[in-house]
Amino acid sequence: MTPPGSGGDFLRLCDGCGACADACSAGIIVKGKVPTVDFDRGACTFCGECIAACPTDALEPERLSDWPWRGVIIDNCLSLNGIACRACEDACDLRAIRFRLMTGGRSAPVLDQSQCTGCGECAFTCPAEAIRFKLVEASERETLQ
Repeated sequence: MTPPGSGGDFLRLCDGCGACADACSAGIIVKGKVPTVDFDRGACTFCGECIAACPTDALEPERLSDWPWRGVIIDNCLSLNGIACRACEDACDLRAIRFRLMTGGRSAPVLDQSQCTGCGECAFTCPAEAIRFKLVEASERETLQ
C-alpha cells in the first residue's frame, strides 16, 4: 500500500528517496524502492507531512483526503472465534466498527465502509492481525458517502 496522497502517477514520479518516510511522524511509511505503509507500526493521522516532504510531487495534497484503502475483517478475528475482544472497536475513533451479538456468546464485527477512513488504527490494535485493507475505487467510495 503506497503512502497517502499517492495517485496514478506515483510509481512514475517516486524516486524512492525516502523523504516521505523520514517525515512521517507516525513512523508507518517504510523506505524501499517504492515506499509503503505498514500498519504494524501504527496508524496514519493523515497529517500530510509525507506529502509536504516529497521532492518529486509523487504525493499530491489534493489526494490526501481521498485515501483509497478500507478495512476488511477476516476470519481469524478473536471475537468471531468465541474469544472476547473488541480492540478494533475501541481503537476506532469514527466508530466504523461495531459488534453484532450472535448466539453462543460470540459477537461479529461489522465494519461500516462509509465511516472507515483506512487509517489503520484498528489493524495496529488487533491482537490477531485480523484486519486487512482493500483498495476501493473512487466510484465505490462515492457511493459509500
